Amino acid sequence: MKTRKLHAQVLRRSGTSDLDFFLDDEEFRFAAECERMRVDRNGSILSLLLIRLSESHSADSDVAFLSRVLEGRLRTTDTPGRLDDGQIAVLLPDTPAEGAWKLATDISEVYPPGPSRPECDVLVYPHRSRPRQEEFSQEELEQETTEVAGETSGEFFFAQAMPRWKRAIDVFGSVVGLLISSPLILCSAAAVKFTSYGPVFFRQEREGLGGKRFLIWKLRTMANGAEQKQHELRALSHQDGPAFKMKRDPRITRVGRFLRWSSIDELPQFWNVLKGDMSLVGPRPLPTEESQACTGWQRRRLEVNPGITCIWQVNGRGQVRFDDWVRMDLHYIHRYSFWEDLRLLLSTLPALLLHKGIR
Repeated sequence: MKTRKLHAQVLRRSGTSDLDFFLDDEEFRFAAECERMRVDRNGSILSLLLIRLSESHSADSDVAFLSRVLEGRLRTTDTPGRLDDGQIAVLLPDTPAEGAWKLATDISEVYPPGPSRPECDVLVYPHRSRPRQEEFSQEELEQETTEVAGETSGEFFFAQAMPRWKRAIDVFGSVVGLLISSPLILCSAAAVKFTSYGPVFFRQEREGLGGKRFLIWKLRTMANGAEQKQHELRALSHQDGPAFKMKRDPRITRVGRFLRWSSIDELPQFWNVLKGDMSLVGPRPLPTEESQACTGWQRRRLEVNPGITCIWQVNGRGQVRFDDWVRMDLHYIHRYSFWEDLRLLLSTLPALLLHKGIR
C-alpha cells in the first residue's frame, strides 16, 4: 500500500513552485528503483546525473534557480530530485554517459567560471566492465574499480549503507576471529608451504558492495597457476550459471582438499572483514569475471557488503540452482537484522560440521 501511494505521489508531481520541481530523497530513490527494474527488463541504459552546488551558492534561492535551468533542458521522461545529502540528482532514461555529460556541460555553462559553478558526476547503469587484469594491486583496484571510459557504476547509488550495529559486530567478530584462528592459520600456512610450490596465501579479485572490486584472502588450496586452467574445466562445473563449482577439482592439492573440507582456507577473510571489504554475514562475493556475467537482477546481490556466510552457506551450498542461490541472497538483503545475522552465524558452524555442499 505504501509503495502504491508513493508511486502515485511521484506521478502526480506537478512542480507548483521552483522547489517543488524536485522529488524528495525517498520519492527519487523509489523512481530510480522503478527505472532500474525497467532497465533490467528491457536491456536499455540509465544515466544518473549528480549535481552539487558550491557551499556559498546552496541556499533555496540557488536551488530554485537550478530548477529553472533544468526545467528548460530536461525531457518529460527525465526525473529530477533533491537528495538528503544536498545533491541534486537527475534520472536520464535511455541516455548513455556521453549524453549525461553533455547535459552537465550545458548546465555548468549557465554559471560564470569560478567557485559558483556546480560540480557534476555521472553514474551509469548497467556499468560496462573494464578488461580483467591478470596482475593488479590493491591501490589499482581502489583507483579504477568502477571507472571505464569516463563512466562510474550506477550500482553505487543503489548500494545500502552498512548499519552501525553491523559494522560493530564485524569489527569485534573479525578481531576475535583472527586472534583465535591465528595459530591454526599459521600451522595450515606451513603445511601449504612445505607440500606444494607457490605462495601460501591466494588473493583473488572479487566484486563487493556496489560492484567495488577488492582482493579476497584465502589459504592457497590449488596448484600454483590453477586459475589459468579453469576455462578448460568449465564444462565440468556442477553449478549452473556463471559460478564455477566442481566436486572433484583436479587442481586442488592434498593439503588443500583438507583445508577446503574443513573451511580453514576461508579463515584469512577475517582480515577482509576487519578492513571493511566484507562483512561476517552477507552474500558470498563472486570472482569478478563470474559476477560480471550475472544478469541485472542477479547483480542486486551487490547492494550490501559481501560476507563470509549467508543463507546459501547454511541451507543450499552447492545443492541449489544459481537463480535460487541469488534469491536466497536477495531474501537476506531485504530482511536482514541483528537477530537474523546472529541466527546465521550460529547456524554456520553446524553446517560446516555436517560438510554440506561443494567446498
